[in-house]
Amino acid sequence: MVNEEVRLSTRQRILNASIKLFEEKGYHGVSVDEIIEESGSSKGGFYHNFKSKEELLFTIHDQYIKDTLTQGYECYKREGTPIERLTAMIRDLLIGIDKYKSSVTVFFQDYRYLTGNNYKIVEKKRDEYVEIMLNILEQGIDSKEIRSELPAKILAMAIFGMIDWTYIWYRKEGKYSIEQIADIFVDLIINSILTNDLKDKEIYASFFLKNKI
Repeated sequence: MVNEEVRLSTRQRILNASIKLFEEKGYHGVSVDEIIEESGSSKGGFYHNFKSKEELLFTIHDQYIKDTLTQGYECYKREGTPIERLTAMIRDLLIGIDKYKSSVTVFFQDYRYLTGNNYKIVEKKRDEYVEIMLNILEQGIDSKEIRSELPAKILAMAIFGMIDWTYIWYRKEGKYSIEQIADIFVDLIINSILTNDLKDKEIYASFFLKNKI
C-alpha cells in the first residue's frame, strides 16, 4: 500500500513539511534544505513550485485567510440576526483553530515576516474579515441586541483577541473539546454584550451554558 504522503503532489508535500517545520522552529529557524529533506523532494522540485521560502510562507497564510474569509461570509449569509451571525463566526473560528492548528500557529507567529505585496494581499483579506465582524456588531447595536455603549471596533478587537490566542493553549487531548470551548466562549461574549432586557428572552436561551445543563 502506497504511503499517503507519497501520493501527495510535490507541492503539497512541500507545504505540509513547511507548516510542520515552521510551527516547530519558526520561519527563520528553518532552511529550504530542511524543507526539501522533510518533504522528500528535491531542490529543483522546490523551486519549480515556489520561487522562495517567503512565497511558501505567503501560500500558507493566503490559504488559511482565504478559507476563513469564505467561512465568514457563509456565517453571515446563513444566519439571520446579528447575535446568531456573531455566534456562528465565533464557533467557526474556534473550529478552524482545531482543524488547522498547525497552519493557524504559523499564521499568527510568522505573519510579520511577510513583505511587500505578499503582506498587502494577506492584510487586505484580514481587514475584509474584520469588516464582516464590524458590520455584524454595528447591526446588533442598531437593532438594540448589543449594548450601545460598547464601541463596535473595540468589541471586535476584544473578540478576536480572545479567540486568536486559543491556539497557544488549546490541546486536542485536553479536558474540553473545541465544541465545549466554543460554548463557553459564546456564553462569555454574548452574556457580556447582550442588552439586559433580552437575556431572559427564549430566543437567546440556547446561547447560555446554564440552559444546556
